[in-house]
Amino acid sequence: MLTLIQQDQAVKKLIQNDPVLSAFLKSKSAKITDALKNCNSDIACFSAAFKFSEDEIITVSKQLSSLFKENTPLNTMLKKQLIPSGSYSLYGHLEPVEILRKAWEQDAKAINYTIGVYVEGAKPNYPKIDSIGFNVKDKSYPELVSTNASLSLNTKNNLFFEPSMQFALIALEINERNEAADYEPMINTVNKASLSAIKKTDFGAYKYSLILAPGEGPEEQDTELSAGGMLRCRLAAEQYHKGVAPFIMVSGGRVHPYKTKYSEAYEMKKFLMNALQIPESSIIMEPHARHTTTNMRNAARIMFRYGMPMEKAALTVTIKSQSKYIRDVLLNRCIKELGYEPYRMGKRLSDTALEFYPNAMSLQVDFDEPLDP
Repeated sequence: MLTLIQQDQAVKKLIQNDPVLSAFLKSKSAKITDALKNCNSDIACFSAAFKFSEDEIITVSKQLSSLFKENTPLNTMLKKQLIPSGSYSLYGHLEPVEILRKAWEQDAKAINYTIGVYVEGAKPNYPKIDSIGFNVKDKSYPELVSTNASLSLNTKNNLFFEPSMQFALIALEINERNEAADYEPMINTVNKASLSAIKKTDFGAYKYSLILAPGEGPEEQDTELSAGGMLRCRLAAEQYHKGVAPFIMVSGGRVHPYKTKYSEAYEMKKFLMNALQIPESSIIMEPHARHTTTNMRNAARIMFRYGMPMEKAALTVTIKSQSKYIRDVLLNRCIKELGYEPYRMGKRLSDTALEFYPNAMSLQVDFDEPLDP
């Protein structure tokens, strides 16, 4: 939502001209200025100036609600862009003004979470792969945080949330944690050929819409593709050559080992093309997932966004243990971590092949996974 506000000039003007939100920006900027003068080497002091307190979140919620009226730019943005995006699907049962409040609260929590992990060094959900890249007790670290803080006072940051959002984004940048943007926009890069093929495909001629191959990251820093990744590719290629589906989706980001430069999906795509002679137009890359939960969620997202049939079964192929996990355990974990089920189970075909049906609820943004929200 915050990005939509930045991009929609009518909404941006409405927010900039609002006296309450303008006063909020002045107050936030004053706190940051004070932090630069007085925090010295206290990291928590800096982050407190940028995080949104509960009172601040409530203040903004109330003001956004007061600005939300029929025939206003905010109302139009919500109904024509924000709600159809699916990014806040968990709140779809609420009235539009409540969706607006929930979207703001979710985005504020996302900024707070990012600052907590990538500035303060709080533990992320998966510390072994997603932790901060700095020793927060190092004598030189406060200077990095202070410099980042000073950059947030840029005069171009004239919306109430922009100093905090910039501070969080630069924290991700200096941690070399921009994985969420890898290969974007994918429709013009790694998935350009397959998207073009999707538009011409008669899905009715196939039993399944696609074959999903989840990745497995190597544990050695210089290994591009793990043995498990190769075997998953071969299992997927075997099904593809049987003609059961027109596409293979390879799923997995830059995950293992910690801060690896290799993308599981990209290396799997190369292996499918170079070793197994699968045409690029038949391979869809999903290079952002960091867990099995998001292998399934992100697959559903791409299928929806690329116009693939959501009511048709898809096939996931992987090693026996992971396939069993997807069938017997993963849905409960998804409910716990994501708040919904990103897929519905179908039939088991073999120890390594399993049907699933994608759920468009997967478009919902995950506020506490900034590397793959």
